[in-house]
Parts: sequence; C-alpha cells; structure tokens
Amino acid sequence: MGYAYDHDCPFEAFITNLGKYNEGVLVGEWVKFPTTAEELQKVFERIGIGSKDDFGHPYEEWFITDYDCYVDGLYEMMGEYENLDELNYLASKLEELDDHDYEHFQAAMQVSNYTGSVKDLINLIDNLDKYEIYPDVEDYSDLGHYYIDEVGVMEIPEHLANYIDYEAYGRDVAIDEVGQFTNYGYVRDTQESFTEYYDGDRESIPDEYRVFGTAEKSEEKTSVLKDLKEKQKEASVKAQVKDTVEKTAKSKGGEAL
Repeated sequence: MGYAYDHDCPFEAFITNLGKYNEGVLVGEWVKFPTTAEELQKVFERIGIGSKDDFGHPYEEWFITDYDCYVDGLYEMMGEYENLDELNYLASKLEELDDHDYEHFQAAMQVSNYTGSVKDLINLIDNLDKYEIYPDVEDYSDLGHYYIDEVGVMEIPEHLANYIDYEAYGRDVAIDEVGQFTNYGYVRDTQESFTEYYDGDRESIPDEYRVFGTAEKSEEKTSVLKDLKEKQKEASVKAQVKDTVEKTAKSKGGEAL
C-alpha cells in the first residue's frame, strides 16, 4: 500500500493517560492502527490505565494527544476522543484496499461530503462506486478532449478539429456534472445514493475489528447496574412501607414503631 513516507500503516495515535495529564505529567504511547485488543491492553498497562493514584483512585480515562497520519487529508478529520474500535475499523478497512481502490478512496476524500467523521470515512470506503475517476484528466482541456475524442459525445469533422474550444467545452461539462480536479485526476459524483452500511453503533463493528473492552466486561457492568437498580428499588419500597405505617399510626393517635 502506498501510504505517505512509505509507512507501514494508515495512521498512528498517541494515547495519553488523562488523569496523569491533569496532574501535569504527559504519560502516553504511540499506537499503530490497525492494532489488536491484546496490544492495546499492554499499552494501557504501560501508560498506567488501571493503576491507582496517591489517593487510591484508579486511572481510568484516556484521550488522544496527537496523530501521525500517512493518508492524505486524514489528520484534519481526527479528534482527541475518537472511539478506538472505530479507529481500528477504519484502519483495517484501509489496509484491505488494493492500490487502485486506495487511490480511488483518496480521490473521493477530496470531493465527497461524507468526510465529517470516522464513521463517514468508514462508509465512504464502501461507497467508492459513487465517485468516478479519470486519472489522466488534469484540466478542462483534457476533459474536453476526453469526452469528444474518447467518449465520442459528438462527431467533429477532421478539418474542424482545430476550431473546437476543448477547454471551454470541458469547463461546461465539469459544471454540469459537478466534477472536480484532484491530485488523482478528474472526479465526478455519479449521483448514486450513499448507503450507510455502518451506523456508528459499536455492535455494528465486526468482532475481528474491535479492540477496546470485551463482551464479558460489558455483561459484568450491566449485571452490576442491574443489581444496583434492584437494591434502589427495594430500598424505595421499604421507605414507602415505613412511611405508610407511620401515617397510619399517627392517624390512630398511636406511636409508629
């Protein structure tokens, strides 16, 4: 894959211990994406996530201090609190592209409206057919020649060819089909619908791409919350019963137990 600077991954993120950062200490580590759950867990351990501060409180929160991106235009679209599963999903899908589709994605990024989030970029990879690319068309004149000479949108007698304003025609074509020139050639939106195959829900990310947390931990957390709610409900019922007894005793002039 032709990532910038001949790098071996789409991007890296510097994951930082938020608690330590708030204490004035920068503790973090660069992580290459895609990664694995096992590797990410080791990173968390090395930067102190899960360890305790001087007061016995565990460091549980993290954020992303910086990125090194080797995909053109990607850096501006990344935030400090991105979902790690989403980042891994995006990186994995980029890794799965061949060179042709990767350049297609790069060109689509420069013209698409679906680049506002990591979720959008994931979906963009699955909607590349929406964008048609002409790699050798670099300006309006090239575009005019392409449509007239190669596509054959009109027949021009040979003796009149020198009188055709290919640049003006190419400009009209680009305006008509809302096409744009990119670093990868001319790109036009086919106007086909954009389908959101990924809805932004973690459960929609295939298991093999998830790296943060486990199903067991999620079930454990759910169980704890359920127990807490049951205890709160039980305490509420007891309070209501006690209140009723007290009111009944007072109404009878007696003394509540």
